[in-house]
Amino acid sequence: MGEHSFKYSGKLFLIPTTLGGENPLEVLPEKVKNILDSLNEFIVENEKTARRHIKQLLPEKSQQDLNLHSLNKFTESSEIPGFLNACKDGRNMGLMSEAGCPGVADPGAEIVKIAHREGIQVVPLVGPSSILLAMMASGMNGQSFSFHGYLAIDKKERKQEIKFLERLSAEKDQAQIFIETPYRNNQMLEDLVQNLHPATRICVACDLTLPSEFVITKTAADWKKTKTDLHKRPAIFILQKES
Repeated sequence: MGEHSFKYSGKLFLIPTTLGGENPLEVLPEKVKNILDSLNEFIVENEKTARRHIKQLLPEKSQQDLNLHSLNKFTESSEIPGFLNACKDGRNMGLMSEAGCPGVADPGAEIVKIAHREGIQVVPLVGPSSILLAMMASGMNGQSFSFHGYLAIDKKERKQEIKFLERLSAEKDQAQIFIETPYRNNQMLEDLVQNLHPATRICVACDLTLPSEFVITKTAADWKKTKTDLHKRPAIFILQKES
């Protein structure tokens, strides 16, 4: 099988980060550290967080030599294609998310799309994905699952969405995954318990990879009897109704 040829010699490395304050080398392979050490050009969601992450992994690396482009809701779309100029000049670049894996539930997907269009090689590196970790530990259908991002904030719309996902999960025998802004987590769990069939399973995966981590799957009826505080704690929710 022949090698694919790319238009430019510079590669775009997708660099995973931790999901919280844990020691990076407990969740990231040595290869991530080595590649990070070889790069000075980065596209990041938040410059301060990115610099902290690099410093944690490579305390000796010169921060002054780093060239960081910020990719977030304030970035002008016209600026974004220019972020990959280093790759076009033959230099490797890194794309870093705020937490977890770039390009998955993450604005970095836009950069990856442009890289493919421009003929730049994209290299994903191994690291923690909260969505996959939650799915692995949920006991739900790992052969078929769907991620929906955030559900509606409006109570009526959210109720309809929850009911729709429950129907979908039964019809397709498919796990339905979603997230919530951490300060609204408790309300989300309450809404799920109130609107789902008592036998529908709900998985809550909280503080993944952190010392306070837990992943619990039980029925809506059982969650109703459970007291748990998810306030301001990163969590993934998964639901599945038996068909």
